[in-house]
Amino acid sequence: MHWEVLSTTPSASIRRAGRFLVVDLHVPHCTLSTSARNGGQTEQLRHLINHQSCEGSGHETRFKAIHEQGQDGYHDTVCAELGIQSRESAVMGTAANMNYAVVDTERDEDVTVTAVVTAGVQTNATCAGDPAGWRETRDGTVKVPAVAGTINTILLINQPVRVAALARLVVTMTEGKSAALQRLAVPSCYSQDLATGTGTDQFCVAAPLDGGIALTSASPHMKFGEIAGLVVRRATLEALRWQNGLEPSYTRGLFHALGRYGLREQTIFDDLSTLLDPPDLELLRRNSKAAFYEPLVGAAAHALAAVLDRVRHQTLPASVVPDAVVQQAATLAASLAAQTDRWAEFRTRLHVGGQFEPKPLILAAIALGWSEKWRAS
Repeated sequence: MHWEVLSTTPSASIRRAGRFLVVDLHVPHCTLSTSARNGGQTEQLRHLINHQSCEGSGHETRFKAIHEQGQDGYHDTVCAELGIQSRESAVMGTAANMNYAVVDTERDEDVTVTAVVTAGVQTNATCAGDPAGWRETRDGTVKVPAVAGTINTILLINQPVRVAALARLVVTMTEGKSAALQRLAVPSCYSQDLATGTGTDQFCVAAPLDGGIALTSASPHMKFGEIAGLVVRRATLEALRWQNGLEPSYTRGLFHALGRYGLREQTIFDDLSTLLDPPDLELLRRNSKAAFYEPLVGAAAHALAAVLDRVRHQTLPASVVPDAVVQQAATLAASLAAQTDRWAEFRTRLHVGGQFEPKPLILAAIALGWSEKWRAS
């Protein structure tokens, strides 16, 4: 293989070739990892591997081959392909492209934390507590789905870290990842909640055994915890930008904000066909990007989603729910119409319509706003 060196330090180097990214540990490290083989806490690892193990969708022959080999057999196959010792390696797999891997470093005086992240969330994003699609039984794993979304994180620290602090670092790392998803309002693929990760996230964390006084805390109250959370959040955001095209301005769109409540770009015109006159519907179809990604429309859509979340979580008393959701829907309609001075009128008309369930209300607001945009008040 032709290896590209992405980063190198006295204690570790990061290289990439084709479907593989390898961190070579030049000195003994204490590591924690989710690797099916050699995972958990160990001081024996010399290589941390992330690799594209399959395509994102429909790669059934690859899933079958991995399943037939079993986790240990597949681990050995990956290491053999790389020409490294399997007993000294931790392996992570993903459908993400290694060319989108992000390497980022944050420093505080003598402490540096380097994050190496690949990330994809379009088909496998989850919120902790979402309904699961598989379970382990005495007879093995039942119903393992084909999933394309994974966030894989490697964290390299430049000096020793006590084992308890290394475990706490995993918490801080996870919170940094979730914070990135929160900033992008990434929806769960399995519920109406915002995602906190994916169902197949993996990690490797490594700190050298020698080289100074061991750090004792990775709490966000400590600078070590701060820079770890910051670099993971930043690298996860950048990885998602490249793998999924999820950069902040893209997430302003109507479908990103309200897809959790049933609004789909693929069906929006069918959904609106009974609510808009054919000329208005065709005009919207021809100008859909401009309408659905208009910034004030996006702001109103995110505000409506936030209120609908509060309704689901019973933050608001049932007696105010119709008013609360219609007020936000009226803002959506007024923003789409570019006639915010008619907000009170739109609020009244949406109330009279009596549609208070999320999707019918959203569609009614879109139809009202668009039909009134070029109509005099």
